[in-house]
Amino acid sequence: MSAQDETAVQHGRLRRRGTVGFAFTLVAVVAAVVLVSTSSVAAIATWQVVQHARPTVSLAMPGAASANPAPALTAQSGEVNMLLVATDTRDGQGAGFDDAANRQASSGVGNNDTNILVHISADHSNMAVVSFPRDLVVPIPACTNDQGSVTPATSAAMLNTALSRGGEQHGLACVASTISQLTGLQVDYAGKVTFDGVVAMATAIGGVEVCLATPIHDDDVTPALDLQPGLRTLTGAQAAAFLRSRHGVGDRSDLGRISNQQTFMAALARQTVSAGTLTNPAKVLRLADTAFRNMVLSDTLSDPATLARIALAVNTVGLANMVFVQYPVYDDPDAAGRVLVSPGAADALDAALRANQPVQLGADSLGRAAVVDPSADPSSPAAPSRPAGPSGGAGAGAATGTPSAAVGAPDAASAPPSAAALPDNVSGQRADTVTCAARK
Repeated sequence: MSAQDETAVQHGRLRRRGTVGFAFTLVAVVAAVVLVSTSSVAAIATWQVVQHARPTVSLAMPGAASANPAPALTAQSGEVNMLLVATDTRDGQGAGFDDAANRQASSGVGNNDTNILVHISADHSNMAVVSFPRDLVVPIPACTNDQGSVTPATSAAMLNTALSRGGEQHGLACVASTISQLTGLQVDYAGKVTFDGVVAMATAIGGVEVCLATPIHDDDVTPALDLQPGLRTLTGAQAAAFLRSRHGVGDRSDLGRISNQQTFMAALARQTVSAGTLTNPAKVLRLADTAFRNMVLSDTLSDPATLARIALAVNTVGLANMVFVQYPVYDDPDAAGRVLVSPGAADALDAALRANQPVQLGADSLGRAAVVDPSADPSSPAAPSRPAGPSGGAGAGAATGTPSAAVGAPDAASAPPSAAALPDNVSGQRADTVTCAARK
């Protein structure tokens, strides 16, 4: 496939399938694999899954130092930074996406319309899932492309053009480099998925029960949504459309869509824990197999042992310590539909992640498409608060720039890191905060 033209994506009213919702699923799959890996049958099945995986791609540009491969050890120690990207390419997506209008909107490698960074702290006591708006204007570093030449760096471009700057072979590395440059965190692991991959993952999950506070109507996604208030179980293409919906939730903006996605991912996290999904070998292998078949992974994720190490890190994080955060932005006063980095708030978030601190959201931090579920258990948190501090080694200190060596479990005698209170203009929610999707 040829690389996407490097101009900004045109946002028309085309019918488009979902491009997100796999962030927590992938991490859950990782945890699931390791929880059943004590069984020889599960171990063999895991290797079989890997044989079906798509070819991996390197996160290092030609001529640059290669990303350090994860050490072949039995346990993960230290922080994890995993980037999950969804592309909106129409190529290979079947009927309804092969017409001229769709192909003009996005073909080739496509645009990285969804960008989610999963950060697991060095002591494995907390996890932040950070969503970066597609319309965020940021500096993008020089990236090698599929023709072997270099796409020059730019001081200001939409984030969702980074994938096309690198093309099929180097696009994921270009997005990773952009996020690393923006946050100061080195991204050592990454995965990319297309429309059909998200539908497949949503089907494999078996349905996620989501609360709707208002009707959700959106004819601009495929399939069209016409959902009534209440608890609704979403699966397959409908779940993917719900995650893609912009006109049916919040204030019809991309930021409202991110908030809606956080409601879904938090519900998925709670459901995964309460339903015992991670202890069911059949569910585990189905999820793992689907993920590997439908995602392009970085070469640092090609070894099942690497997934096992990351899974061990996830396994020590509780729902109260999982926070979904939208990267802090504000509307560009000179360009409608574009957003810019909110300097103070973004600096605070980046510094907390680099120091491996848990982040504390404000009392009114819910995003543009979320409201607290009025029927939720009164004992459930109505608003984010200081994360619970499980025993574990303190993870303070800047990112080292390389994957941490696996040397055993965190030191239980060390005090957990203190929480970093984020500015009030940072939106998001904890995984244990029960919210409903809403049109505001």
